[in-house]
Amino acid sequence: MTANVEIERVGLDCLLVRLFDQIDTRHVDVIMAFCEQLRDELADAVIDLTPSYTTVLVHFDDARADEPHVREAIKRALEAAGQRAEASGQVHELPVWFDPRVGPELEVIADKAKLSVDEVIERHVSREYRVFALGFAPGFGFMGAVDEAIAMPRLSTPRKRVAAGSVGIAGIQTAVYPTALPGGWNIIGRCPTRLFDIKREGYTLYRAGDTVRFKPIDHATFLNLGGDDTPFEGARHD
Repeated sequence: MTANVEIERVGLDCLLVRLFDQIDTRHVDVIMAFCEQLRDELADAVIDLTPSYTTVLVHFDDARADEPHVREAIKRALEAAGQRAEASGQVHELPVWFDPRVGPELEVIADKAKLSVDEVIERHVSREYRVFALGFAPGFGFMGAVDEAIAMPRLSTPRKRVAAGSVGIAGIQTAVYPTALPGGWNIIGRCPTRLFDIKREGYTLYRAGDTVRFKPIDHATFLNLGGDDTPFEGARHD
């Protein structure tokens, strides 16, 4: 799989490996297999590997391996990745209270898609989502891909504050805000699960390559799980 792969130098001790041209959930396992193989190849010369939708950022210790050595290791890892690729990562089930009080765009998406609110929820929870990458904020996982019928562009004006646990859609991606943050995703519900915790090993609940399933829950269950049901400003309160 090395024919179309590009390796770019982006720092004195960083190389960007561009494996694919398009985002596709089928690429996730190959990317994760490449990361595992490259860790084996470089051993303690690896400082960090950062997988994303189509790329992997390789941060290496230049006191232990020079750039030519790392490039050769990358090529060997690429050769082996296709054969090593298999379903990877853990599976996580996240409970979500879907309601316009905490999901102000839930009804907006339903109107746009000419679906009922229940149909929007069903389309969102009926899929398993792969975590493409972590970024924007600690524990924020970019996941895909949602049903095209409920895909929505980001808000034209981002909110100054989006509550922790908010479940959103942007384009064909979905995500859960791990903490209260500014953001422009279309919010459709809220999850009571804590995604980022400094006491947890690795700090974040999931990692790139993991799979996430969403499970709808009612208001009472949401509260019992420790959820905060404070409505968004301007959301209906009935």
